[in-house]
This record gives sequence, structure tokens and C-alpha cells, in this order.
Amino acid sequence: MNKTDELRDIKPLLEIPDMSYYLYIGFLIFIGLILLGVIFFLARKFWLNRKKDMRKLYFKKLKEVNWESPKESAYAVTYLGRELSLDDRSKDIYRELVPMLESYKYRKEVPKVDSETLKQYNLLVHVIDESI
Repeated sequence: MNKTDELRDIKPLLEIPDMSYYLYIGFLIFIGLILLGVIFFLARKFWLNRKKDMRKLYFKKLKEVNWESPKESAYAVTYLGRELSLDDRSKDIYRELVPMLESYKYRKEVPKVDSETLKQYNLLVHVIDESI
């Protein structure tokens, strides 16, 4: 037997389809999507918690309004009350309080805050405190 006869029996190399590159890219995209989802939900959670913390900060400022300077206090209560009044009851009380505060805003000299306005303010603080 001749060596050349033996080599004729060897068949050429076959191409084996290689899908590993596509599988690797698909796996990376899948992991990327999962990471984006986790980041999205964590960021959303922190954003919602931030809003809650801002409500607590606003409420603390609302409770600590100094009525010694009625003009500044009227502006502060108007802004903070608008930010904190989310439910219907607090919105109604806030709507009743705003006209009372108008007489303390747009003037150079303002009188001291009357008891009716303070009662309405205290009621608003109490209702918002229950909702937080």
C-alpha cells in the first residue's frame, strides 16, 4: 500500500456552523435589558421617596410659619398649602384660606393676622398632618 492511497481516504474539513458569537451578543443584550430595568425601578423608587421627603420638609416649614411678619407668612402658607393639598378635604380648606390671606399680601403695610385666618391655617395644618 502506498502512502498516497491512504491520503485519498481523508475527507476535507467540514464547516461547522458557529452560533456562539450570536449567542454571546444576545446574552449581552439580555443582561443589559435586565440591568436597565433594575436601574429604572430603583431610580423610580428613589424618586418617589424623594417626593415624600419633600412633602415632609414642606409640612415642617408650614408648621413653623412665623406669623410675626404676616406678609411673608401669607406668601409662604399660600405656596406650601398649594404644594401639600392633595386630597379633596385639604384642597377645600386651602381654597377657603387663600382669600383670607389675600389681604396680607399685596400691600406695603399689613395688619396683624386675625384669629379667623389663624383658625383656618391651623385646620389646614391638622388636615395635612393626617394625610401625610
